[in-house]
This record gives sequence, structure tokens and C-alpha cells, in this order.
Amino acid sequence: QVQLVESGGGLVQPGGSLRLSCAASGTSFTVDTMGWYRQAPGKQRELVATISRGGTRNYVDSVKGRFTISRDNDKSTVYLEMNNLKPEDTAVYHCYAKITAVGNYWGQGTQVTVSS
Repeated sequence: QVQLVESGGGLVQPGGSLRLSCAASGTSFTVDTMGWYRQAPGKQRELVATISRGGTRNYVDSVKGRFTISRDNDKSTVYLEMNNLKPEDTAVYHCYAKITAVGNYWGQGTQVTVSS
């Protein structure tokens, strides 16, 4: 059974940094695109960043220059380095993985709170 396990969320002051990690397990198929979505209370889920297996990255405009997505294909793990965090970045962050010939999977989410 495919599982995505996130870690690294928490409480941070504005201007601070956090690093999220997400490891995919339970499959022998290729993990294709991986990424992060977020959902704040009362708002729709928003795509934050994605990265292809070959390393092509995409970001939502609001995080460009502050967030960096990366991955380790050998470990089927994706990371999200978040710098200069703002209160509007507060949300539950969900990991996403597209697994070839199997389907799309989501993690349970990790809370990120930016507050003074």
C-alpha cells in the first residue's frame, strides 16, 4: 500500500524558515511528479510547488523566490524549503505523488503556522 509521510511542520515567526519532507513508500513503481499543496482554513486547496522526476520545477507566484522544492529519487522523497515565511503561508501542507501506472496519492498533511 502506497503511503506518503510528511514531517517538518510547526510554528515559526514571520521571516523564519521551515523545511518539509515527504517520503513515499509501499510501491516498486516509478514515482513521477511530486509536489506540495496547501489548504488554509476557509480557503480552497492551492498548489504550492511541483517537481518532475527529471527536476523541472513549478511554483505558485506567491512563493517564488522564497520556497524551493527538491527531491531525492533514490529515496522517493520530496522536500520543501520555506524561507521568509509570512502569516499568509499558514496552512496544512499536503504532499503529493504521481506514481506511474498506479495513480495519485496524498499525504495526511502537516501544519505550518506563521505567527508572532
